[in-house]
Amino acid sequence: MNGLYDELRIALHGIWKRRWLALAVAWGVCVLGWLVVSQIPNSYQSRARVSVQMQSILPSKIGITADEQSKDIDRVRQTLTSAVNLAKVVRGTDLAATIATERDVADRVASLQAAIKVTAQQDNLFEITASSTSPKLARQIVQKLIEIFVEENLAGDRDETTQTLQFLDGQLAQRQKQLQDSEAKRADFQNRYLGALPGSGTLNERIGSARSQMAQVDGDLAAAQSGLAAITAQMAGVSPSVAGGGGGAAGPARARVNAIQGQLAEARGRGFTESHPDIVALKNQLAQAQGVARNEPLSAGTAGSGNPVFMSLQSLRADKQAQVAALMARKGQLQSDLDQLQSKLSGDPGVAAEQAQLERDYQVLKDQYDKLLADREDIKLRGQVQNQTDAIKFSVIDPPTAPRAPTAPNRPMLLTGVLIAGLGAGVGAAFALGQLRTTFPTASRLERATGMPVIGSIGAMVTDAQRALTRKRLTYFVGGSGGLMAAYVALIGVEFLQRGLAA
Repeated sequence: MNGLYDELRIALHGIWKRRWLALAVAWGVCVLGWLVVSQIPNSYQSRARVSVQMQSILPSKIGITADEQSKDIDRVRQTLTSAVNLAKVVRGTDLAATIATERDVADRVASLQAAIKVTAQQDNLFEITASSTSPKLARQIVQKLIEIFVEENLAGDRDETTQTLQFLDGQLAQRQKQLQDSEAKRADFQNRYLGALPGSGTLNERIGSARSQMAQVDGDLAAAQSGLAAITAQMAGVSPSVAGGGGGAAGPARARVNAIQGQLAEARGRGFTESHPDIVALKNQLAQAQGVARNEPLSAGTAGSGNPVFMSLQSLRADKQAQVAALMARKGQLQSDLDQLQSKLSGDPGVAAEQAQLERDYQVLKDQYDKLLADREDIKLRGQVQNQTDAIKFSVIDPPTAPRAPTAPNRPMLLTGVLIAGLGAGVGAAFALGQLRTTFPTASRLERATGMPVIGSIGAMVTDAQRALTRKRLTYFVGGSGGLMAAYVALIGVEFLQRGLAA
């Protein structure tokens, strides 16, 4: 431990002996370093935050959807630092005073691209940051960027809507003319080839419709013929007249029995089964009426009278015959129409193909026209939303800041670092020079170096004149060291003074 202490004392003594060298090196390093630090330009940074609020309460079909809003905002954020927008910033701030040619504008735009950052903090919150050598200029740049931000979203969208509507109007006019030409071709084709044919639509559609109606008529005719046959069979088992019993005529009870039997026959003629509610009810009524008729006496009258059941069946058969005749006539008409259509198709097969092509072309044009018309109305409504409602609202959360202190460089820290480096370099130079000198500061070191015993050492004899000279030199050294510290303090003071003036 004593050896380490002795070595430290020896090193400090050697540095002190060469203190003028240390002071000179410290001054040289500090002056050079402080000169370099002074040449570094200040960088001031201004910040602002912008909020984009989506306030449309209209349906998504009419209003602006959230996905579309996000895409528009991302597009503006990405294009905000484009060369065109930065050129607007250059011409709209104090940078305009530094440009004389387009080359100057390009240089300023290139420097702004590295000095501006647009960061998305949240879904609807953005931070705009700009750096400049002047705090006023940094704030102007951010303010101009905010104006461009709003302009790109409002005026840009409205201009785009107007251009889109103009384009769609032109396309609609073109499609409308093509649609009119196609309609004229269809009408001319109908008059030339299909005007005298039955039905409507294309030739194949008319044939298909005729066959469908023919199948329906065949089903109805089969049902009518079946009903007519059933009624005819029932009439074969019913007598046209009812003979009177004991020379008397039937009374009211027997007349009711005959009426119920006629209703029952009519219901069966309509196809009702024995379990049908009407058949069951009529059977019950018939049983009751027959019980009453058995006890009713016969009145005097003619030997016989017409059977009401037979007359009812005869009326039903007449209706069925008329229905069958009408269906037969309808079937004949449909068969004639079908023969006429098939004859036209077989006689001129190109007609169907030509008509099908005309119909396809017409339908394609009509679908395109309807879609363009719907798109135009949709975009027109969106344009009205943008003009009359706040579909997207921009608000400045934090206005552009006016920086009071430069963000870079940290000049006080750099000045302090240079001072420390200068002092360290001076001490290091003095120590290194002491190590190069082949002197022996103590008797023990001389004894170790030579291997011979050292009997003793003689101290230095200092006169009064030498003491006065030493004190004078010490005063000079302290003054030089104090001057270095005073220069450091003065530079720090100048730095803070400049910050105050810049603010």
